[in-house]
Amino acid sequence: AYEGYGPNGVAFFVEASTDNLNRTVSNIRAIFSKYNGSLGTNGSLEFIFDRKGVFTIPLANISMDEEEFEMEAIDGGAEEFEKEDDVIMVYTSFEDFGTMQKKLEEIGVEVQSAEVQRIPNSTVELDIHAAKTIMNMMEKFEDDDDVTNVYHNLEMTDELMAQLED
Repeated sequence: AYEGYGPNGVAFFVEASTDNLNRTVSNIRAIFSKYNGSLGTNGSLEFIFDRKGVFTIPLANISMDEEEFEMEAIDGGAEEFEKEDDVIMVYTSFEDFGTMQKKLEEIGVEVQSAEVQRIPNSTVELDIHAAKTIMNMMEKFEDDDDVTNVYHNLEMTDELMAQLED
């Protein structure tokens, strides 16, 4: 994993899997440099991102009523719920990831995806122009074949989301 800052103090956590460490480091460093950012030392940004279990579950896969499901999920370590359209996202601590997997199996709920993500515990809000620069930087990281995940702490406002869809 590579950690560093982009412009305007936005933190990036880039996970990569590679057969050539030198190439990967050099590519990642080049992207940070191009955007006037800087590659930090490993562990320097750990405090900005929490590792969380994220379970995405289609509502159609839940046969019990919502309240009952939430009680069961809390029993399995759920810390937070987020409903979006026809799915519910259940967040757990990194430590409870396995417990939640077992709990969902136990109550017969099939998940769409279950993964460990790095969730920022503080975000940076920028104007549209500055935010677009961050999004371009993120795309550059994602375009690299060695990069598996890119996390950042840019505040994704509704206004920004609308602008990015244009």
